[in-house]
Amino acid sequence: MEPGLGPEAAALHTHWLAKLLLGLTALSCSLSSPASPAPSLVPRVRTTYNLGRTFLGLDKCNACIGTSICKKFFKEEIRFDNSLASHLELPSEYLPSYPANYSDDSKTWRTVEISRLISRYQNEVSDMRICASISAPKTCSIERVLRKTERFQKWLRAKRLTPDLVQGLPSPLLRCPTQRLLDRVVRRYAEVADAGSIFMDHFTDRDKLRLLYTLAINTHPIVLQIFPGAEGWPLPKYLGSCGRLLISTSTRPLQEFFGAPPDQAADIAYQLLGVLESLRSNDLNYFFYFTHVDAGMFGIFNNGHLLIRDASALGVIDKQEGSQTATKTRENQDVFSCLVSGCQAQLPSCDTIAEKHNLVLVCQQLLPRLLQGKFPSPVQEEIDSAVAHCGKSSHPDSEVLWAASQLKDILRSLRTCDPRFAYRYPDCKYSDRF
Repeated sequence: MEPGLGPEAAALHTHWLAKLLLGLTALSCSLSSPASPAPSLVPRVRTTYNLGRTFLGLDKCNACIGTSICKKFFKEEIRFDNSLASHLELPSEYLPSYPANYSDDSKTWRTVEISRLISRYQNEVSDMRICASISAPKTCSIERVLRKTERFQKWLRAKRLTPDLVQGLPSPLLRCPTQRLLDRVVRRYAEVADAGSIFMDHFTDRDKLRLLYTLAINTHPIVLQIFPGAEGWPLPKYLGSCGRLLISTSTRPLQEFFGAPPDQAADIAYQLLGVLESLRSNDLNYFFYFTHVDAGMFGIFNNGHLLIRDASALGVIDKQEGSQTATKTRENQDVFSCLVSGCQAQLPSCDTIAEKHNLVLVCQQLLPRLLQGKFPSPVQEEIDSAVAHCGKSSHPDSEVLWAASQLKDILRSLRTCDPRFAYRYPDCKYSDRF
């Protein structure tokens, strides 16, 4: 009881003091977190990251991916996951990717992935190779060296991106380029102010260097842009780039699901076979192939939908215009051919890629780890037999495709229809297609 107050006055004083404290607490919460998102998504205390040009790679532009999403970084509409931030410091510059949160209105947030096209170490080696190409010290101007190359000078004069301008670049996307594919690259390139034309009239010198650099380093962001998930392609959404960082929608890598329960394993394997089928046969008459596969190249979206989370090893053969084997590869090699690894002496012909190619790789390296020991006999034996036949590289295309079809039929009957598979629920209740 306060000194000098009677019992009734003291009780009234205590009542009003409690209300005042409650009001101040509510006011503090509303000021510190207007329309706070879920605690699991965004830190409760607004973080301020010291986003330097070096961390983002902006100090190396225009030898970078782009700048289309930089404003969101500086407005804190892209925030690194709280577990990665220690005392409001940025995470290590040497991580290949970072989980993050993305907002369009600072109220609702969704998870995204921030990734580097190559590791920080590879970037440093690449930059040193650029300087070494003119016998310059490692502190040379990367952009100035690349601008003076014969290849880039050809790009500056070009009105249209033609196959000869990308000859000698190491990406599988450009292994056997056709004009139709390159027109699609220019028309859908998202890092320019005005896309939509097959001609590069609206490209500045800066835009051309960024596109050339990206094609030389890693074509993953280009694939996301020219074959968007919104049009049904099994790829995450490209949200933009800042310096040498890329932002896309987030997925969990396939290896996290190797221990999944039987119905989920069957669903993922079924989707994986469906993705390979769409890569082999689609309305645009492109045949997509992998130079190699691993579990980190595929991912599962939060609704259970499987996507190709890493398209860096994805090549494209144009079945409509016919494969055009890379010619005079050695003559077209320059510093852009060797930024990531040693210069490739000669690219093999696209004609050597068989229809069974992707299936053999996936049935050899991924499906056994996903499906083995999950199902009762004799279903497990049927699955193991189909996977083994599908993975035989010595078998003709028809046999491998048949084994994959048999496996898909088995897996279809093992999938369940429940809310865990939100990408097809509740549609699976009413349609045999799911």
